[in-house]
Amino acid sequence: MFFIISKILGYSVRPIIWIVILLAIAIFNKNKSTRRKSLIASFVILIVFSNSFIVTKVTGMWAVSPQKIDRDYDVGIVLGGRTVTFDQKYDRRTYHENVDRLLQAVELYEEGKIKKILITGGSANLIYKNVKEADLMDAFLKNIKIPSSDILIDTLAENTHQNALYSKRILEKYPNLKKYLLITSSIHMRRALGCFEKEGLKVTPYPTNLINSDGPYNFEYLFIPQSSNFLTWDGTIHEIIGFLVYKIMGYI
Repeated sequence: MFFIISKILGYSVRPIIWIVILLAIAIFNKNKSTRRKSLIASFVILIVFSNSFIVTKVTGMWAVSPQKIDRDYDVGIVLGGRTVTFDQKYDRRTYHENVDRLLQAVELYEEGKIKKILITGGSANLIYKNVKEADLMDAFLKNIKIPSSDILIDTLAENTHQNALYSKRILEKYPNLKKYLLITSSIHMRRALGCFEKEGLKVTPYPTNLINSDGPYNFEYLFIPQSSNFLTWDGTIHEIIGFLVYKIMGYI
């Protein structure tokens, strides 16, 4: 139930949804004053949420910045979520915007900075519940010749709280593995850190999908609307609300 509610809530906070609702009010409402206010509000939201300068500055304040790490981590914990899905029609894996988490883990492993990779992620789809994201990441890692003995896997977690909970259960079986690197996107890291610390796991953050809040201060960056910024806002608002909800639920 929590999984379904979180998905519905995630859709409802998208700025593009707000714009569509306001435009619908402007079209179908008979009150001229209400129609005018709805049009103005939709225009303001469109301008604000498509502006690169605004979105990177706000997101940059929320995202966790990277830090230098050493070469002696026992496990790199990779959180699922918009990383990889399975295309039923073409019978192949499809990689999404958060695949940077997985690729960074592979690079860290190849460089000898982490000894093992723990991948955690159940089904991220309300329809295809049998497709586990961690299984798909596991298949990718094995295809590039990472030994099975260096891969730990959790296919049960459907949210960040469960990522931490089930990761802890797995790691408790390996008392010799003590130093953990938490690998997830920079805007997700704040909530993820809170969940892992709540479960008593001491982890070092390794944020991916980095946000550059020091953009090229040119005309395009400052004034030209970019549709891709709506996706960045979606993720940021989702994370802020998610953090607050987790705080209320006691997951953080």
